[in-house]
Amino acid sequence: MQSEAKSEATSRDCGDCTLCCKVMAIEALGKPANAWCAHCQPKRGCSIYADRPNECRAFRCLWLLNELLDDQWKPAKAKFVLTTSDDGIEVRCDPGFPDAWRKAPYQSEIREWAMSGEEHDVTVLIINGPRIILVTRERDFDLGDVGPDQRIVRELDGTRVVNATVVRASELAKASDLDQE
Repeated sequence: MQSEAKSEATSRDCGDCTLCCKVMAIEALGKPANAWCAHCQPKRGCSIYADRPNECRAFRCLWLLNELLDDQWKPAKAKFVLTTSDDGIEVRCDPGFPDAWRKAPYQSEIREWAMSGEEHDVTVLIINGPRIILVTRERDFDLGDVGPDQRIVRELDGTRVVNATVVRASELAKASDLDQE
């Protein structure tokens, strides 16, 4: 039983934290988000750690990687896992604690990330199962349930996000095709 994945960037290890094994979807295992992995023993670790799928091997927990995030940001304590995506930061909430990110000190720091992100075209998303909230400098856009075939579209005024909507990916492709004609 492996219980301590070690970060290459810091001296931190997972210890008794296994929250990623709950909140992350693992396609190779047919494991949906927000359900415990069949191979995880909460607070103990992964029974197939040595043979875990590539999705698990590639996963990077920001708390493990970034020493600027102190122990209060450890997922087991914070009740959410910080990850990155191609265009930003994702806060993946434990379904039993969907508003943990709103508590001090988390919400104010997350808002600061959103403010900086607007200047650098980086999004900050709160993920509660299929429900997604886009955090911006001035407000939170509760986008409701967002499916895998949908995309978030931000309306900008300069770099400031003034609106956000969800559209089907196929609609974006059609709009892009029309723009190129």
